[in-house]
Amino acid sequence: MTPKTCTLVGAPVQSGASQPGCIMGPDAFRTARLEDTLVSLGHKVDDRGNVRPETVDATKHSNPAIHDLSETIGWATALEQAAFDAAASDAMPIFLGGDHSLSIGTVPGVARHWAEKDRPLFALWLDAHPDFHTLETTGSGNLHGTPVAYFCGLGGFDAYPPLRAKVDPANVCMLGIRSVDPAENAALAAARVDVHDMRAIDEHGIAAPLRAFLDRVRAANGALHVSLDVDFLDPAIAPAVGTTVPGGATFREAHLVMEMLCDSGLVTSLDLVELNPFLDERGRTASLMVDLCASLMGRKVLDRPTRRF
Repeated sequence: MTPKTCTLVGAPVQSGASQPGCIMGPDAFRTARLEDTLVSLGHKVDDRGNVRPETVDATKHSNPAIHDLSETIGWATALEQAAFDAAASDAMPIFLGGDHSLSIGTVPGVARHWAEKDRPLFALWLDAHPDFHTLETTGSGNLHGTPVAYFCGLGGFDAYPPLRAKVDPANVCMLGIRSVDPAENAALAAARVDVHDMRAIDEHGIAAPLRAFLDRVRAANGALHVSLDVDFLDPAIAPAVGTTVPGGATFREAHLVMEMLCDSGLVTSLDLVELNPFLDERGRTASLMVDLCASLMGRKVLDRPTRRF
């Protein structure tokens, strides 16, 4: 891989989740030697520290389940600008979460940058959940379940910041899905999002749908944002997440995805989200996520160090 400058942007968001702990995520990635790992692969690293949320007026919504709406909007506003600035520096932004509501800001921010370059943004969503709720349909009120519906331009988000650039739902590919609410299922079908659940992956493998998606990105001269949620992985290998769903991607499947993404040369930005160090076992999930990032950034199978847990 050609050496890059990687811009690390900490997003210690936990307002979108129901369990506290994701606030410690960015520092856990740093403790797991993310910067040293990237430097060892020949990349330069610019760590911009942690973003702070904007202060916004108290916001209420008719859905009584929703919690921490104002704080989440504050994070979204700050992260949209931070993401735009990081992408505009011609570096590769890596956003260190923080729960998945951070993508309410990061994806629109990088989408705005690429829209100014007249290139479409594609998004690869590696997650157990599609995060395709609106503010009206969420039953849990956890706003980390809303980012994809928002940045795809669905209605029902008047409370969120107005989108300056949206992502075409046809440009979204989801891999590893295995927990979907009925309202999300209907909305995904209507929007024609490219969804591959774990049954499809069990039947056909994970490489074929990813390869087809990457071919579409390349044909469109698209930029590619990857959003990697800890719960994409099976909880047996990645326990540090508050939304564990059995049957996730294996160690080998996850590294294959990352190495295929590396080979494609298409990835322009990355979210690492939902790491809750409070739920981890001696840092094993943080270390695994750093190893997956390393595979995306050029580490090959034969270069992988032995780890003990």
